[in-house]
Amino acid sequence: MQRGIEKRLVVIGGGELKEKTTLEIDSFISSLVKNEEKRTYALFIPTASHDSKPYFNTFRKTYTSELGCKVDVAISTKAEMSIEHIAEKIQKADIIYVGGGDTQYMLDEWKKSGLDKLILDAYDRGVVLCGLSAGAICWFEKAHSDYMIMEGKADEYAVIDGLGIQKGVCVPHFSEIDRQTSWEKMKNNYPLALCIENDCGVYIENGEIKFSVGKNN
Repeated sequence: MQRGIEKRLVVIGGGELKEKTTLEIDSFISSLVKNEEKRTYALFIPTASHDSKPYFNTFRKTYTSELGCKVDVAISTKAEMSIEHIAEKIQKADIIYVGGGDTQYMLDEWKKSGLDKLILDAYDRGVVLCGLSAGAICWFEKAHSDYMIMEGKADEYAVIDGLGIQKGVCVPHFSEIDRQTSWEKMKNNYPLALCIENDCGVYIENGEIKFSVGKNN
C-alpha cells in the first residue's frame, strides 16, 4: 500500500436498490470519490446473482440518474467478457460495487477466474469497495451466509470463508428474525463480529470501523 492511500469499504446489510431503500448509503458511497475534474466511474460486479442483467439495469439507473456516475458492469460468469477486459474496467474504477446473491458461488467464480486478485489489487490502490448482502460479507475473514439454503443443500445458515480484507465475521440482514436466531446459536464461536441490518451501511477505513450510514444512523 502506498503512503497516503486509504483503504475503504462500505458494507450494506441488505436492502432494495430498485425501491431506493439504500439511496442515502449510495449517495455516501458516491461522495467518497467526488471529483470536480472527473466523473466518478462506478463498476458493478453482479457475480453473486449469476450476472443478472436486470440487477445491473437497476444499479445503473440509481448510480447514473440519481448520483451522476459513469457506470459499467463486469460480467464474469458468462462468455461475454475476458478477464483481461474486466481488468481494464477495474483499472478505471473509482468504486467497485458487488451485488447480492450467492456468496459462495461468487467467491468460487472469482477464485477460478482470478477476479479476486484484481479486486484486492484495486483495494490496495485506493478504489472504494462496497456492496450489499453477499457484496458486504465477502470482504471479511468469515461470512454468515445462506448459500446452503439457496442451493437446497441445508435448512441452516453457515459461516464460510471470505476474502479476509476485514477481520472477524459479518452477518447481514440482521433486522430479520431468522438471521438473529441463527447468529444467536453461533456467536460464542466468533467473538469479533459485525451484524448489519437491512438499509444500513457501515463505513470502514484502513480496517477501522468509523460509523454507520442510512437506517438508524
